[in-house]
Amino acid sequence: MNDHMKRLIFLCLMVFFSVETFAQQESVTEAYIVKLHQKKFDWMIQKKYDSLSNVLDERLVYIHSNGWAETKQEVLADIKSGKLNYTNVKLTESSARIFQKAAIVNGKGTFSVVMDGKPLDIQLYYTEVYVKKKSGWKLVSRHANKI
Repeated sequence: MNDHMKRLIFLCLMVFFSVETFAQQESVTEAYIVKLHQKKFDWMIQKKYDSLSNVLDERLVYIHSNGWAETKQEVLADIKSGKLNYTNVKLTESSARIFQKAAIVNGKGTFSVVMDGKPLDIQLYYTEVYVKKKSGWKLVSRHANKI
């Protein structure tokens, strides 16, 4: 086997292992994002404002299934005031896809809330978009639809 052929085989092996390593890293990141997005719901229920504030981006657009759109500050204020009180979130599906420094989560579940004093159970499909910043992954957009 000549040197040219050896180099070609070496290059092919390097590409193969690089692609395999990238796929493994992407899979780990997807699992991390799914857990992070699930924790976000827990923080909403448990009223862990600091943790919740840390994952919400300053330019967040949070769209509820009724078309109500909120900023980060409005989401936090409504949870703190009790205007919107998450009591339970039961996810039946959730998955993440990574695109460089962005992650898209698609999910489905039942959201139990108290809104303006009225309890509601709502089945939703939702999409959340996270962006990786220096300070970590941040939720930048969320949109939900009633099933």
